[in-house]
This record gives sequence, C-alpha cells and structure tokens, in this order.
Amino acid sequence: MRKPKKLINSSVDVAKEQFDGYLYAAKDIVQRVGKLSAAIRKDLPTEKVMVLTGGGAGHEPMYGGFVGQGFADAVVVGDVFAAPTPDAIVDTTIALKPKKGVLFIYGNYAGDNMNFDIATELLEDDDINVHTIRVNDDVISASAENKVERRGIAGSLYVLKIAGAASEVYSDFDKIVQVSELALKNTSSIGVALGPCAIPQNDSFNFDIPDDEIEIGMGLHGEPGVGKSELADSKSVVTTMLNALCEEQNLKAGDSVCVLVNNLGASTQMELLIANKTIAELLANKGVEIYDTLLGNYCTSLEMSGFSITLLKLNDQLKQLYDMPCHAFALRK
Repeated sequence: MRKPKKLINSSVDVAKEQFDGYLYAAKDIVQRVGKLSAAIRKDLPTEKVMVLTGGGAGHEPMYGGFVGQGFADAVVVGDVFAAPTPDAIVDTTIALKPKKGVLFIYGNYAGDNMNFDIATELLEDDDINVHTIRVNDDVISASAENKVERRGIAGSLYVLKIAGAASEVYSDFDKIVQVSELALKNTSSIGVALGPCAIPQNDSFNFDIPDDEIEIGMGLHGEPGVGKSELADSKSVVTTMLNALCEEQNLKAGDSVCVLVNNLGASTQMELLIANKTIAELLANKGVEIYDTLLGNYCTSLEMSGFSITLLKLNDQLKQLYDMPCHAFALRK
C-alpha cells in the first residue's frame, strides 16, 4: 500500500514550523503575539473594529495568509486540522486592543465553534464586544434548510475580504457585521476530490479514493460529499459543480460574481485553468458577469488532489468593498 511522503522535520512540529516560516515570509505585514502561533498586523490602526480569524493548520495559506491591510487584523492557528485554544484566541484578541469590538470569522467546525465560543465568553466578561460569523459556504455539506450545519471552506477568503474592507471604511459595529453577514450569505462553494491527504503524524492517508473515481463535495479533512462517482472529464464535473452553485445563489442574467478556483493541494495549474474555461463559458451562457477571478492555492488540505469553486454574488456595496486595496501574504489588490 502506498504511504504518504512529506519533506518535513519533526512530524509533531509541522504546525509550529510552518507558522514560523509564514512569519518570516510575511515579516513586513505581521508580528507574532508572544510565543503563540498567532499574529497581528504591523500597521494596525487603533480606532477600528477588529477582524480576527483562525483555525487548524494544514490549509495554508489560509488563515495566516489572509491577514493584512484591508483583510483580517489577526490570526490564531491550531495544530494540523485542530482548532486553536481558547487561551490563544483570548490573548490574541487582547493584543489587538479592540476598543470598538471584534469580529470572529472562522470555518464552521465543532472544535473551532467550541473554542471560539469559550473565548467569547471570557472576553465578554471583560466587556469586549464580540460578534461571531461562522463561515458555512460548502453547499454540499448540508441542505439549504439546514445551512447552520454546513462546513466552511475557501469562501472564508471572500467573507474576510469584505469584512476587512468594511472595518476600514465604516466605524459602526453593526454596519460592519451586516455587510460581513451579507458577504457570507452571497458566498457559496463546492469541491471535488481526486486523491487523499495524510496528517503528518500518520503513516497512512486519511481516506481512499480509487484511481477511477472522484468525490464531489468532499470536505477539507476528508468529510464525505454526495458520494463517489466515476472519473469523468473536467467539463462534466465542473458543470455539475457550477450548476449547484448557480442554483444556490439563484443566479440569473445580469448578475455579477467573483470566481475563486482554489487548489486543494496537489492539483496542477493546468487543471485549474481548464476548469476555469468551463466556468467562464457556462456563466457567459447564463448571462452572468464575472467581475473578477482568483485562481490558485488559497485554502488547501495538505496534499489532497482536487479543487473547489467559490462564487461571491455581488451588489454595488459588496463590489465597492471588494475593490478596496488589501495587502496580505496570500492576496494583494
């Protein structure tokens, strides 16, 4: 049986060492919080509503790569596929000195929900205003009637981009919350997996997909999608994915969207570009404008082979905020 191969040092130190490497790469943008796997912006304005994100390692460049001007103000990272601790979340929030309050924006997973909720209670005891937005953009992971159970995947990028921009231009806490939640409502994603990933501490892959099969809707940690199917051509697979997203957002002629074609880890740029060709043609046939396209590694799952597609449905307000400049490790506009 094939075993995973990784060029690392110690399997127990990978989360810490990748964060150290991120800090070196983004040294002009962020600074570390104490000895934590956490960082805040170097150019942080003091009089603003703060935006904090975080989650498990293994999804790089998410979440650290989304910190900077016009994006998130801070990040806290846990072990591989594990939530950051409540203490680390609290310490990082306090380092922000959030006089006007803070938005917690992170993926909708049980461990993250529990630890961020504990941190919220501790911070509110100290009279720090906290509002939580749990990103749940994965349309396959639960029905439309049960959206609160949906997982968060690459759509975090769009929600954080809008929230970060809003926190730069608006001073009213409730207004920033409102537009950030609108961004979440208008963001939908779906992924397809061709091959598995392996946690560095394990000698085997997290799951198995036969060579002649794929799984549409698989989660970032190997959570099941709608089931395995025969490996088909890119156009067929992307058409299925995009139709689900268009139905979710009720897209019609005249609508405008941002498109994110996200590599889950081991897919090639060639595959992403071929997928993007189909996306562009299908949306053009529907009369939907593509306002902007991002393509590459933004929300990965170690070495998982596959990609996800995310659509952000725009209105004039969201378009204006999306166009605002940002300067982070993973995205600069």
